[in-house]
Amino acid sequence: MKILGIETSCDETAASVVDDDGAILSNLVLSQLDEHRAFGGVVPEIAARAHLTHLHTLIKAALEDANLEAYELDGVAATCGPGLIGGVMVGMMAGKAIAAAHDLPFIAVNHLEAHALTPRLTDKVAFPYLLLLVSGGHTQILVAEDIGQYKLWGTTIDDALGECFDKSAKLMGLPYPGGPELERAAAQCADPAAAIKRFPLPVPLKGRAGCDFSFSGLKTAVRTHVDKLPKGALRREDVNALACAFEHTVCAILNDRCEGAITRFLDTYGNKTNTPTLVISGGVAANGAVRNTLKTLTNRHEMSFIAPPAALCSDNGAMIAWAGIERLKKGMTDTLDIAAKPRWPLDQDSELNRKSKSSSCKK
Repeated sequence: MKILGIETSCDETAASVVDDDGAILSNLVLSQLDEHRAFGGVVPEIAARAHLTHLHTLIKAALEDANLEAYELDGVAATCGPGLIGGVMVGMMAGKAIAAAHDLPFIAVNHLEAHALTPRLTDKVAFPYLLLLVSGGHTQILVAEDIGQYKLWGTTIDDALGECFDKSAKLMGLPYPGGPELERAAAQCADPAAAIKRFPLPVPLKGRAGCDFSFSGLKTAVRTHVDKLPKGALRREDVNALACAFEHTVCAILNDRCEGAITRFLDTYGNKTNTPTLVISGGVAANGAVRNTLKTLTNRHEMSFIAPPAALCSDNGAMIAWAGIERLKKGMTDTLDIAAKPRWPLDQDSELNRKSKSSSCKK
């Protein structure tokens, strides 16, 4: 079984072909960094136009790399949400057109589910597993029970972690995209212990019940420290130290929030899996300090830790194709009149669950 996956939910135009053995036959990603750099962030209209300009070329190249013609595919999967609606519609309509032209099944993929299932592509992790989904638009702790079956235990009450990385990096004068630049700056800090002492930062919700996150206060604290630095161009050593303190604090937040989730997961699902596993996915999952922190945490709880290769943490077509394969195996296909969804929660009952306050992680 071979599936074409199309991803256009934000600022990467991507196409990939994956087979049901998990072999990635092609995986092409066209970044739009140059188009958005001048604005310091993604401009939805520019992103949609770039997808429209380049997607057909990437799809053709992905098929050529996989040595396939479109009619030889077993299905077409495309991101249908959540995301920037203009971009989502470009990829969705392209996928529908290919499926209709060659009488192929069409699979509407939830972008978040594609991130959630990536570790099943790379590491064959079995259900159920605990999932930390961290990206520019989402920060969530969920339990992945099966395809299409997710339980939301916690989410951010304000900013997503990836957004906090990017905006804090911008405050420090680092170029766009800020997350990777901030990680590089932190790695260049000459004295991490001194940096953490010099730039104390808050750990929002530390010790509180539940698995929710908050990052807006952290971002505000970064601004306060920047404003106190000497006027004029920021010195590189100051930026490196502040970046190091920021990254250290992010890891402390994740450690605190995930500890309660791990305890609850082991209590609730420990007898349903032979290998309890914490999975991290999404763009922030590529951060080395974050990975090391969570690996240490899971080791302490005698739990497995899985993070996809860095290239598959950011948005890509392979994760969409694999989600398409997982759904197609279960007969979960979609009609061509399915609509794009700018918002599409993985846990359909999550709002009801959160209102009833039934998602507590810490006792």
